Amino acid sequence: MTVLVSALLLSALLLAQQQGANGVPPQLRGLHCRTRPTDLVFIVDSSRSVRPNEFEQVKIFLSQVIEPLDVGLNATRVGVINYASAVKNEVSLKTHRAKASLLQAVRKIEPLSTGTMTGLAIQFAINRAFSESEGARVRSPEINKVAIVVTDGRPQDAVKDVAARARALGIEIFAIGVGRVDMHTLRQIASEPLDEHVDYVESYSVIEKLTKKFQEAFCAVSDLCATGDHDCQQICVSTPGSYTCACKEGFTLNADGKTCSACSGGAATDLVFLIDGSKSVRPENFELVKRFINQIVDSLDVSDKNAQVGLIQYSSSVRQEFPLGQYKNKQDIKAAVRRMSYMEKGTMTGQALKYLVDSSFTPSSGARPGVPKVAIVFTDGRSQDYINDAAKKAKELGYKMFAVGVGNAVEDELKEIASEPVAEHYFYTADFRTINQIGKKLQSKICVEEDPCECEAIVKFQKKVDNLIKALTRKLEAVSKKLAALENRITV
Repeated sequence: MTVLVSALLLSALLLAQQQGANGVPPQLRGLHCRTRPTDLVFIVDSSRSVRPNEFEQVKIFLSQVIEPLDVGLNATRVGVINYASAVKNEVSLKTHRAKASLLQAVRKIEPLSTGTMTGLAIQFAINRAFSESEGARVRSPEINKVAIVVTDGRPQDAVKDVAARARALGIEIFAIGVGRVDMHTLRQIASEPLDEHVDYVESYSVIEKLTKKFQEAFCAVSDLCATGDHDCQQICVSTPGSYTCACKEGFTLNADGKTCSACSGGAATDLVFLIDGSKSVRPENFELVKRFINQIVDSLDVSDKNAQVGLIQYSSSVRQEFPLGQYKNKQDIKAAVRRMSYMEKGTMTGQALKYLVDSSFTPSSGARPGVPKVAIVFTDGRSQDYINDAAKKAKELGYKMFAVGVGNAVEDELKEIASEPVAEHYFYTADFRTINQIGKKLQSKICVEEDPCECEAIVKFQKKVDNLIKALTRKLEAVSKKLAALENRITV
């Protein structure tokens, strides 16, 4: 059989694996971002709680966000404010017209290592950083005004009113919190909608995982197919400023103009979701995880003969939400997913994988003999137990294992879980809000690796050959009878 293998690689994984000398992902070097002219100011906390090595990681993050931008007098102008108990204007919007000198200036910034006067820094941005004398352009609908605040603690002054004044002046504010930051403060600072303007990472060591989000926020690239910013299930065809979808040979484009169907019915698959419900996920993100599950369920042909779905949630313990085959249609499965309650507590991924191996794909749990077994493991952090043995056993048993990581998920653990080829079976994103992009890619990967059109064609060909052989056999029998009759006449 022809094996259908999708060769899509998730750019966020490349970001983690292939950083260059400047800390910039190779696939984004030279990317030309065509956006409206933007005045962008970074407001960076360098108080004493930010260690020197952590401040270096912040500067790498800034450089990675800046690298793809079209920096120039008539394009994007960038400024940097460094603050602690006092505020220092490190880079003015008017200072650097070339990207190289701007990046060099960012690398030279030193931490101030005193208090945390976030409100003072925002006021400085209003009064000076976004002033015409410092290079800001006159406020107009054609000019974006953006501030990105990075902080790791509770401010020693008020931020609510000053942040409101900044927003009222047309400044769009993103708030990034690190470690023990006060989340209420971030929400007071950020623009609406908050779920798009507030971000959190557990430590500075993983702040670079937010790079892709901000690159996409400022980067409007004309080739949407090349950047993966499309909804096509199989083939994306670029058009100027847009795209159209197409399908592989033997598949047809559905009425939605995005998804594809094979020329024969769906394939039999037993699919189990293994979902991390630990406390680090947080309730609002757990709702996004449930949407992610239902997004994949939507692509399945659920029935007794085709796809069956099971769901397991784990934290410090393992809980089977429903086994394979309990629900016979998509509507019931999706309703059960929506009803799933959040467990919180720890992250025992190894224990959950062992449960998958020992119980989930057994006949008593609804699994069907001879049907391909697929598992999607979703986690947002490091496992608190050993995963290697159970992950290895699952793959030895022939299970097709996909590993999906978000936020602080550990790359080595994702790779340990994923089936071969690993690059096609593990995925990572820094932000829960972008897991739907992974869902789109998984929709085309979880099916049985066999072209149903080809199977049908082979069956038709075999039938045709069988009919031809039968017809030839009848003709040979007729010829044999005639020869026998002729021999009898000669003998007589």
